[in-house]
Amino acid sequence: MSWLHLTILAIIQGLTEFLPISSSAHLILPARILGWQDQGPLIDVMAHFGSLFAVILYFRKDVGSIFTGLIDLLKRRLNSDSVLALNLIIATPPALLLGAILRFGGWDDAIRSPLIIAITTIIFGVLLWLSDIWGKETRTTEDLTWKGAFGLGLAQAVALIPGTSRSGITMTAARAMGLTRVESARFSMLMSLPIIGVGGLFALYSLAGADANELSGASLTDGLWVAALSFIAAFACISLFMKWISRIGMLPFMLYRMALGAALLLWIFCA
Repeated sequence: MSWLHLTILAIIQGLTEFLPISSSAHLILPARILGWQDQGPLIDVMAHFGSLFAVILYFRKDVGSIFTGLIDLLKRRLNSDSVLALNLIIATPPALLLGAILRFGGWDDAIRSPLIIAITTIIFGVLLWLSDIWGKETRTTEDLTWKGAFGLGLAQAVALIPGTSRSGITMTAARAMGLTRVESARFSMLMSLPIIGVGGLFALYSLAGADANELSGASLTDGLWVAALSFIAAFACISLFMKWISRIGMLPFMLYRMALGAALLLWIFCA
């Protein structure tokens, strides 16, 4: 894989991971449209791994609260930190379970088709906008119950289908539950920490122990380069998104997803 190919993928990942427009779709499509060798899911996950550290840096106070909350949970203390940590624990298993099924069941590559991406991009884009205009803005992350956290976890699991958008569908579910735009975005990004962390560690282990030709030409150096560039782009994107989301809402993202999905369908059926 060329350095230009990897650099483009890393920048795309960093800019799209936390916007509700599906970073996975944007990582898969350049290879299909431009005729590049598909980088495969492992390089995709390494790109996500880089963005993980951007979340940790931007939400460093929340990350500190999560660790404090874990200690409080062990001591059976109930407070805002322990509730946040508990909700993240509850929200995590559905995506991990489905991810393992897709990965080891051989379905990972089967769902990476442009048609699936086009359909999910449009459908979940509309749902994102509807939940934003209909959802009330009366609740914060601290108001989430364990049932709400589990519901967000189920939504995150569905996002393993390319084109759905992990951030998009979790914000959709959070807005439908009445969380504010900022709080929906905040919890969505915090939810990504265990999922991307586990996936990134698995990808790092696989890349370190595999021959480059076995993984679509991917090497450990390729993965680390993608992760580093993705981190830089993701941090800049998160900073801007959190400042603007309360003002602009989800309409611009819905319109972008509609245009992208329509363009993909034209390319699929008319090319």
